[in-house]
Amino acid sequence: MQRLLQVCSRVSLGVACLVGLCHAQDFQVPAAAVSAGDEADISTTGSGKATFYLIGPGVSRKSEVNLGESIRLQAQDTRTAGEYLASVCSSSCRSAGFYVNAAKPASLTSLVHPSRVPVAQPDAVSGVALPFDQFHNLVLHPLTVNFQLSAGNALLLSRSVPTQNGAAWFRALSGKSAGLLQVTADLSARRAVQQVASDPCNLRITGQRTKVGISVQTEPVRDCAGNSVPDGTIVTFTATTANGKSSVDAPIKRGVAQAQMLASGAASISAASGVVMGNEVRVGAQP
Repeated sequence: MQRLLQVCSRVSLGVACLVGLCHAQDFQVPAAAVSAGDEADISTTGSGKATFYLIGPGVSRKSEVNLGESIRLQAQDTRTAGEYLASVCSSSCRSAGFYVNAAKPASLTSLVHPSRVPVAQPDAVSGVALPFDQFHNLVLHPLTVNFQLSAGNALLLSRSVPTQNGAAWFRALSGKSAGLLQVTADLSARRAVQQVASDPCNLRITGQRTKVGISVQTEPVRDCAGNSVPDGTIVTFTATTANGKSSVDAPIKRGVAQAQMLASGAASISAASGVVMGNEVRVGAQP
């Protein structure tokens, strides 16, 4: 933007010089930064007619003005924050720049990652909040954003974070219970993270001989925090006999996994899910 302002300034002065108008004309832009959407005045000296140019990130304006009178900048001229260039040309041309800041915060946009996370994981949930004014300019001056994480009626985290360059962010441990984790930023921006059971823990199985082999089944499969592991999670049953080993993969259904294994002799049955091993049971030979 600074480069654009410099180029525009040189172009304005260059055009004036081509027609022999290279004498400076005094005028005064706002000394302090203007807030987005505010009206402002540019003062001029002299008399007679002049042409006024205004170039900014959201405006390109040309108008005829009377020297010696103030040039009024309307609210629609300053809606976009950034650097502006003003030029006045009559018997001479003069250019000056000024800055428009974002207005007061009007809304807060937040993002949370990921949308689905295992329970009890360190630094597993992260979020960012961005304040904007009513004209959708990012508010860059420091603000404090209050983040709250809750699951059900339990408050898991409350943290006040100052913005830096227009953004405030956090990282946090996921909760211990499966379900929705509500993330709130200043009670105006809400997001939800689905917390799911972590890996199975304390996997336990039972087995018994049947007419067609050995029937094996897990107890209700839960993670270390006591959450039910989702249906579809694979449990691998392994039968070890005098003749070798055989394995069967079974998905968890309604909280348990079960399988039928073909083994006529005495067998040792074990189970595993991911990196978690279960207990081992011994089943005698078929009578």
